[in-house]
Amino acid sequence: MGSTRVRIAIDAMGGDHAPGEIVAGALRAREELGVDILLVGDPQQIEAALPPKTNLGQVEIVTAQEAIAMDEEPLNAVRRKPKASINVAMDLVKQQKADAVFSAGHSGAAMASALLRLGRLPGIERPAIGTVFPTIIAGKPVLVLDVGANVDCRPKFLEQFGVMGSAYSQYVLGTTEPKVGLLNIGEEDSKGNDAAVRAHQMLRENSQINFIGNAEGRDVLSGRFDVIVCDGFVGNVLLKFAEAVGEVILQILREELPQGLHGQIGSALLKPNLKRVKQRMDHAEHGGALLLGVAGVCLIGHGSSQAPSIFNAIRMAKEAVDNQVIQRIQSQYILERESG
Repeated sequence: MGSTRVRIAIDAMGGDHAPGEIVAGALRAREELGVDILLVGDPQQIEAALPPKTNLGQVEIVTAQEAIAMDEEPLNAVRRKPKASINVAMDLVKQQKADAVFSAGHSGAAMASALLRLGRLPGIERPAIGTVFPTIIAGKPVLVLDVGANVDCRPKFLEQFGVMGSAYSQYVLGTTEPKVGLLNIGEEDSKGNDAAVRAHQMLRENSQINFIGNAEGRDVLSGRFDVIVCDGFVGNVLLKFAEAVGEVILQILREELPQGLHGQIGSALLKPNLKRVKQRMDHAEHGGALLLGVAGVCLIGHGSSQAPSIFNAIRMAKEAVDNQVIQRIQSQYILERESG
């Protein structure tokens, strides 16, 4: 690609606050992370969102004639609008003009576009959306997948999620021998429906991962596990519930701590601590979710993402590229086929 800097294609038209917040987060990432940013979308709208006196020679804008709305059926929209911003961004990765892609727009459209344009990694039957949750242990996140790509999962899919999640946890999050768990209704091997029992057996027998057993709902944020696998229906419910709980706790702290004179004094003294609490609990600090299993680095952000989330998502994309997570997942399956 002619440059050693990581190049990130950004769907500038995707999300509730596009293109303004998308552009702001991308420009900050360019400055602080040392990445090259390709802003994909309507050039007029993107240029209008740039800060005054921006040097246009330092901003790469890639024209896309259309965008996919949140209420459109994803697969049909992706096929019907080949020049939509998410498709153009994916094509940049496919053509090796970018190393990764990020979108805070229609998550279903992003996944459909990635599958149609980038394709699945050899050996992977279904991609999975993985997102990082905080745990009660500071600095020890847990990766949960799938959180929305596959409503129903066969046991084999869950086994593959365990392998992909373990690779990401090890090489991007820096976890030594990641502990993998299967989200279930009990710790015993025999718990759950037939699919859960079979998935447990397959995960247990896979020598590529450190599977330590079932994880109950209360274990997700305990710090006991580094990777937890589940189907996309359960994972999406878990994700949105966790986001809501975090927001509720932060709101309660804002309302209750300043009550009375002692509370006002205490709040002032605790302000740095409360900032750290927010950083640990706020989903914006993690930025986005990685679509694992496609032949390219693809980050999907929350529709309500603002500039800090965009910045953190780009940071995650850069880390995935720098640590060659796609190549490492692919090599795992090459070894698996050779040993099989």
